[in-house]
Amino acid sequence: MYEFVIVTDSERAAGFRLAGAEVFEVKNVEDAKTIIPPLLHKDDIGIVAVNEEYMLALDEKLMDRIEKMHRPLIIPIPAKTKEVDRRTYIERLLKKAIGYNIVLKR
Repeated sequence: MYEFVIVTDSERAAGFRLAGAEVFEVKNVEDAKTIIPPLLHKDDIGIVAVNEEYMLALDEKLMDRIEKMHRPLIIPIPAKTKEVDRRTYIERLLKKAIGYNIVLKR
């Protein structure tokens, strides 16, 4: 069975720990840049959820590699400072996962 791993800030870490996930708590973007790459090579990790602001700071070469990987699946955790349209966010994740744009309606 694969692990679910979270890379997040200290404000969100406790909630994910309570849910039973393994959490890598980082203080800033630079910490995240050093923690994320080694996680991509672990055989026991299935999903890595990363704060969206940390994902946006990763270099283009690493992002290309992440896009082409089948496992672990790297998913962004929406930024808490901006209002996110959940429907658009889910549609974007589905398109990335299956390669097709699925439109969700109410």
